Amino acid sequence: MKMIWNKLTSLLSRTALVSGAWLATAAHAVNDLPGGPAVRQLNLHPPVTKIAEEQQWLHWFMLILCTVIFLAVFAVMFYSIWKHRKSVGHKAANFHESVVVEVIWTIVPFVIVILMALPATKVVVALKDTSNADLTIKATGMQWKWGYDYIKGEGEGISFVSTLDSSHRAMSNAGGPPKGQSVDDYLLKVDNALVVPVNKKVRIITTANDVIHAFMVPAFGIKQDAIPGFVRDTWFRAEKTGDFYGQCAELCGKEHAYMPIHVKVVTAEQYAVWVDGERKKAAAKLDDPTKVWTLEDIVKRGERVYAANCAACHQANGKGAGPIKPLDGSPIVLDTDHAKQLTILLNGAGNGAMPSWKQLSDTDLAAVASYTKNNWSNKTGQLVQPSEVVALRAK
Repeated sequence: MKMIWNKLTSLLSRTALVSGAWLATAAHAVNDLPGGPAVRQLNLHPPVTKIAEEQQWLHWFMLILCTVIFLAVFAVMFYSIWKHRKSVGHKAANFHESVVVEVIWTIVPFVIVILMALPATKVVVALKDTSNADLTIKATGMQWKWGYDYIKGEGEGISFVSTLDSSHRAMSNAGGPPKGQSVDDYLLKVDNALVVPVNKKVRIITTANDVIHAFMVPAFGIKQDAIPGFVRDTWFRAEKTGDFYGQCAELCGKEHAYMPIHVKVVTAEQYAVWVDGERKKAAAKLDDPTKVWTLEDIVKRGERVYAANCAACHQANGKGAGPIKPLDGSPIVLDTDHAKQLTILLNGAGNGAMPSWKQLSDTDLAAVASYTKNNWSNKTGQLVQPSEVVALRAK
């Protein structure tokens, strides 16, 4: 018996040591992300808007009220059961009805519902009041990225696509961050963050190109579905500068986990500088679709477009992964009929498995097509001009 006990205690000790080491490793592997998720987070995210503060107050008010009701009801039940138990001589009463009791259990719940409905209605009404916004941005959900269009206010006309950073997708394909390396914003880093000014009312209009998505940023207290063919809206007014993170909160397909939201809140001065820089970049990207490119120049541009938009799925070597078809040696890529590949780039394929990239410019689409036709083992020498994309769009 003693031997068994010694073995058991030894096993428990080793298990405790291993568990402790694992927990220590896990604790050091991930840290709290300011503006994003926290390690062992139990409460709602620290609010940075008045709406989020009110939601958090409402949450605790409801929780405390429901807890008080629960304790009161069950206290009366257990007291009645114990006090009037049969073993101490009590007998069951035989009565038909009690008007007083029925009035009480009608009025009391009614009062409780009113106490809960008033503050809840106030918060919901405030949450839907998108009037008098300083800035209006349309967020378009796509499989699996977000498109942002600044449609009113400072920055009007700016438009870009926000996609998961390619390095994070590569880490995910490899099974996660390297051992011992802390990546606090894992799967939350994007190539282009949504930038807004602090203390300004920002209206977010949501819609989608393909399936239902949802725009959610916990620190702002907002979550709004993005539905194809419909327009919904929400708003926030961030009271602190910094980086704040969210994700698509509607199961939208196999890449759902790779659709983060990064909102960068900056000062008014920083925002003005950012707007100026974005407009200069947009002006630089305005290409003449009738321009005739050389193969060398358009392939160089296509390499950048591929790295930013295509390499996450098709990989840098063009071999694809799992259900993602390879581009290296692909008959459609090698085909001299350029329309076949361009049609897929414009419209997508495989019921959304290959998303549409029509939001890219005609030059970028021609460039990435030329790159894939002349990279890896695909040494076709074929050159796709932007005018070919223009012609297909017109059909």
